[in-house]
Amino acid sequence: MGALSAVTVAGDAVAAAGADGHGRGHGRPVRQMRGSWVATVANIDWPVQQGLSAAEQQRQLLARLDEAADRRLNTVVFQARPTADAMWPSPYEPWSEWLSGTQGEDPGWDPLGFAVREAHRRGLELHAWFNPYRVRNDALAEKLVPEHPANRHPEWIVPYGGKIYYNPGVPEVRRFTQRCILDAVRRYDIDAVHFDDYFYPYPVAGEEFADEETFRRYGGGFADKADWRRNNIDLLIAELGRAIKRTKRKVQFGVSPFAIWRNADTDPEGSDTQAGVETYDDLYADTRTWVRERWIDYVVPQVYWNIGFAVADYAKLVPWWNDVVAGTGVNLYIGEALYKVGAAGQPEAWFDPAELSRHLTFCQGYPEVQGNMYFSAKLLPQDPLGAVSTLVADHYRRPARPPRC
Repeated sequence: MGALSAVTVAGDAVAAAGADGHGRGHGRPVRQMRGSWVATVANIDWPVQQGLSAAEQQRQLLARLDEAADRRLNTVVFQARPTADAMWPSPYEPWSEWLSGTQGEDPGWDPLGFAVREAHRRGLELHAWFNPYRVRNDALAEKLVPEHPANRHPEWIVPYGGKIYYNPGVPEVRRFTQRCILDAVRRYDIDAVHFDDYFYPYPVAGEEFADEETFRRYGGGFADKADWRRNNIDLLIAELGRAIKRTKRKVQFGVSPFAIWRNADTDPEGSDTQAGVETYDDLYADTRTWVRERWIDYVVPQVYWNIGFAVADYAKLVPWWNDVVAGTGVNLYIGEALYKVGAAGQPEAWFDPAELSRHLTFCQGYPEVQGNMYFSAKLLPQDPLGAVSTLVADHYRRPARPPRC
């Protein structure tokens, strides 16, 4: 409680001084990441439902951009490839079903191109968000269009946990995923390519991801399947990072992983947490190595817990990530769980409108933290419990430009 009180007092002092989120920049705009995720999968943030007219879809997308700009955010992370489909006229994959309700149906306009143009018009960066391996959020393979790559290459897919995935262990899958993303890099003035936390799927109790045959075929250099799986994801990240720079050097590459690389009781170099999922062991995503090798330009760990949460304490994870990033040149932003504010079943801390503002105050004590991103965009105007208004008043009084990578 003493530490929490100190954080609260510090936050009040910063607000009273009229400082920006990092206590500097009184004469000119500072550089500080202020981002929000616009999720298109399952119509989470945009469009709010399937089958709307092009004009209504555009109106809603403009509203999401305006909502970010009005709160002095400077970056929107737009989900352009939610489920092995596309929010642009891709030559590789069909139009997304989250637009019309039917996969492959042309919406009559180009959402990604529109989003880039209109974001820049408002002074916002547009980071294009791609999911690398998710094919369907259900097991309904019959809803894939006949010409879908998963139908043309059934050897690429693995059903798991009631969903369908591309198999990360198939080299052509990796190359295909990279081609899909690089098409958007070449065609649009995006500011970054962005991945979230989905690589190998989150584990489902009692199920095995069926890639034993793939391991036998492609894993000859590895005695351990887990090491081979991690290498598959390492190759995706390292190769794509290099390819992005070859295509357009100014385009950044960022990843927003689940915040637990490994618990300290698994690995003494891990964080002081007791999480049930560790990205290294369960998603086969060695996020710490990606930072150390500088295969990515920025990392946004999803630190989706409150200060003082016993299993995964925000006040322990932010320092851990600060130390991981130090000296690498990789930018560190912190992912914030706006969706938890005032939500049923959450710990008491999330019913305090000042919890998120305290997070930003806490981050000021860690020099590698260069800003924050919020999940998700639809909650900015909803302003649950007034939490958005509070953090904007405390930390975003002045404009800020996104950091350079």
